[in-house]
Amino acid sequence: MSDTGGDRARLRRYPKLPVWVVEDHQEVLPFIYRAIGSKHLPASNISFLHLDSHPDLLIPVNMPADTVFDKEALFGELSIENWIMPAVYAGHFSHVIWLHPTWAQQIREGKHHFLVGKDISTTTIRVTSTDYYFLSDGLFVPEDQLENHKPLQLDVIVVDPHTFCDHQDDRDSVSSAKKPKLAPRGTESAAAANGDSCSKNFKGDTVTARGDDASQECTCSCSESQPCRSMASAGEILEVVKTGDAFVLDIDLDFFSVKNPFKEMFTQDEYKILQELYQFKKPDSDLSEEDLVDIVDTRIHQLEDLEATFADLCDDDSEETVKRWAANPGMESLVPLVQSLKKRMEAPDYEMVHQAGLTCDFSELPHHVSTEEEIQCLIQSVYCLLKNLPKPTLVTIARSSLDDYCPPEQVDSIQERVLGVLRSLYGALDAHLVYSAESPPPC
Repeated sequence: MSDTGGDRARLRRYPKLPVWVVEDHQEVLPFIYRAIGSKHLPASNISFLHLDSHPDLLIPVNMPADTVFDKEALFGELSIENWIMPAVYAGHFSHVIWLHPTWAQQIREGKHHFLVGKDISTTTIRVTSTDYYFLSDGLFVPEDQLENHKPLQLDVIVVDPHTFCDHQDDRDSVSSAKKPKLAPRGTESAAAANGDSCSKNFKGDTVTARGDDASQECTCSCSESQPCRSMASAGEILEVVKTGDAFVLDIDLDFFSVKNPFKEMFTQDEYKILQELYQFKKPDSDLSEEDLVDIVDTRIHQLEDLEATFADLCDDDSEETVKRWAANPGMESLVPLVQSLKKRMEAPDYEMVHQAGLTCDFSELPHHVSTEEEIQCLIQSVYCLLKNLPKPTLVTIARSSLDDYCPPEQVDSIQERVLGVLRSLYGALDAHLVYSAESPPPC
């Protein structure tokens, strides 16, 4: 059993809270690894608080598990949807808390305990979780098929912005005894010097920052008298954070407003066909482990056939080739899909078509362009939550705007407000705008 207090005491401390702002989400991982290398973060038992409209908990399907021990090779293998789990398998993250808005429902709410390890048959990283999110990507294997496995506690918690924008009095809501307590007694938190209620720093239309950046403000349209309520219990999150040796705060700006870019890339009919081709029917909840293995095996073959199909179409999308692939069971709708794409495009990008299809399993990607009020109330929700948690070791932020997941017309405003919240809680920041050519990351 590790000496947790001793491990924490031996860690180095940053003079100011470092905040790394990148464009694509997987680009944050090198900065987390850098903090591990410099002994600001421990090599293991890190709690990871992940605010995002997407879980990002998939795995590079064909990547050998041992790639995680060559960080430069690892960074080259990662994408926006699969960069967290390799760090779990490497032993760095022991707890992941996915905080998501109401419109993101990819993984069921609650606590998930499972193993992340090396599949002895394929040498790839796989999991023992039977949640549909992992089954639909063919990532489940039984425990006896894993080696070098690491336990993961995954907490999935929803944050509802409407709880802050509901200006009805408490008679219309749950009794105070049933509300989550956002300030557990006897808890040392980042808010210790800020008073008991979030509204003390959210007065009227502004939040005034403390410290060197006191001129920075975070706007919020919610009522000063509105109590701090959320479907996320800060008390529960605090307990998870306290069990780790360090705490990383990670924020994707599409947590506040999100688009499904593929819905704009394809017509409604084309998108419907993709959903038919890539569909994954949710299995019954009482199936045996053997049945689940068969379902995953069938799903893997389905996805491999679809990948081969669209790879072939990249080289030859003639009518004869399309009809040959469409003759396979379940592939009949390939003909009208390709016909529609070729009508609209001189040279369809079939690799992109396949990538879009991979998002069409048992649920769609979240798509919710937030109103200004919703963004403001989610900003306040995040403020109230963080106010009752310890100060993180570092913060990573992904803009996710160049690929249109976070609406480009909203991303800069959201970013400024998020940075304003961080300044109001933690004072002056050591902020690095890595996405900007004018502000390259330091050596």
